[in-house]
Formats: sequence, structure tokens, C-alpha cells
Amino acid sequence: MTYKQQFIKFMVDNGVLKFGEFTLKSGRKAPYFINTGNYKSGAQLSELGAYYARCIAENGVEAQTLVGPAYKGIPLAVTTAVSLYNMYGKDMNYTFDRKEVKDHGEGGLFVGKQLTDGERVIIIEDVMTSGKALRELLPKLRQAADVEIAAMIISVDRMERGLESELSAVQEVYKEFGVKVYSIVTMADIIDAIEQGVIAGKEYLPKMKEYRKTYGVD
Repeated sequence: MTYKQQFIKFMVDNGVLKFGEFTLKSGRKAPYFINTGNYKSGAQLSELGAYYARCIAENGVEAQTLVGPAYKGIPLAVTTAVSLYNMYGKDMNYTFDRKEVKDHGEGGLFVGKQLTDGERVIIIEDVMTSGKALRELLPKLRQAADVEIAAMIISVDRMERGLESELSAVQEVYKEFGVKVYSIVTMADIIDAIEQGVIAGKEYLPKMKEYRKTYGVD
């Protein structure tokens, strides 16, 4: 299996990717659901970091620091930093934002590497539904330093248009901010994995394809 196929199987095996009928926050009825909250063990987190590291390496993204948006992005950035070092010998910094500015001690908005002008950073997130997390993080990054955002890495690109746009969240982020978003896998990869027998769920293929036809983008 490719590492993308392995990741899809990993999500299914850990109850993160499920098939059925689900009502999403958008109100849409989807034949699948992704719940990254089901990652909860050291073994899962270790393997997850390796997939993020593979995605960064495969796409040739170069940077000095990984940024993990609070809260879900914090463990993701840490495990990705560890995996990049163990797998590729790349010793990258990591940092994460505070929800509130610390007004005592060293103070500041970020914990970990203190950002500097000209520093290239990679933002590590779980999934992107609307781009809200990035919109909240960008002002904090710019307040800290004049950094260059090399990329944003997410686990799954839903390839789904927004409620008020013909673009997906990934496409909107690139159009609005010029931030390139790379995903470990896409919804097209998941459909292909079902078709190839990598994971079970062929009974859901008609609804998956119908949903893609209705809401999907390329």
C-alpha cells in the first residue's frame, strides 16, 4: 500500500473515518464523517506524526518552524517535529499560540520557538472546514513577527465547496491569503481506497459519489 492508503486504513481502524449517514455542522447530509477527536493514545499520535512528516517531505516544503494552532494543532505539531527528526534527520522548531496573551513572566503570544522576521513556518492542523482556524491564527503570527508561511498541512482535504462559495476551504485560503494547503489524503483518495479494496465500504460508494457530484470540487 502507498502511505496515503495506509493512512486511510489507519483512520478507519482508529474510528476516525466512519461511513453511514451524518448531519454535518453545515446542515448537509454526508455519507462519511471524520472525527479526529478519536486520536487519543501515544501509539496513534506517533503514527500520525509520521504521516504528517511524509506529507511535508513528499511535497518538498522547507521551513524552520512548525506552528500548531491551539488546541488540536499543539500535539500534531509536536509529534510531526519528532517524526521529521527521527525519519529525515530534520531538527525543526515548534511553537503554538496561547488563547490569551500571557501578562507575566516571559509574556508573549507563543509558547516554544519565539518567531523572528523572515522565518519560514509550516502550520499543522487536523482538518479544514472553513479556514476559521487560519483566519484566527494569522493576526497572531503577524503580531509576533514578519514570518513567511511556507504551507499549511492538514490530514484530509474534503474537496467540498463552502456554503456561500464555489471554492473549497482549501481553495479559499489560497485565494485569500496565498497559503498553499497540502493534505495527507483527499476525499478522492478515500473513494479510490474503497474501490481498490484497501478499506471496506463499497456499499457506500454510490452515496459518496453522489455527494461529491453535488458538493465536490476538483
